[in-house]
Amino acid sequence: MVAEPEVAKPPMYAVVMYNDNYTPMEFVVYVLQSEFKHNVDSAVQIMLTIHNTSKGIAGIYPKDIAETKAKKVNSLA
Repeated sequence: MVAEPEVAKPPMYAVVMYNDNYTPMEFVVYVLQSEFKHNVDSAVQIMLTIHNTSKGIAGIYPKDIAETKAKKVNSLA
């Protein structure tokens, strides 16, 4: 009898957005909605967290997806 191979879940990575003095709050909300699929309320809450504490988590993904999303957001900015 051959044992089934165990499939481990991939490690997850947080995509962190940092506050700066240049990016408008409206753009941050737009990015959170368009790229990270947050609704308006959660996007505004995350944006306020970024604004008030200097950073916030936009989403948690496997490494390749997290890297792709980070690169896309950087290119949008």
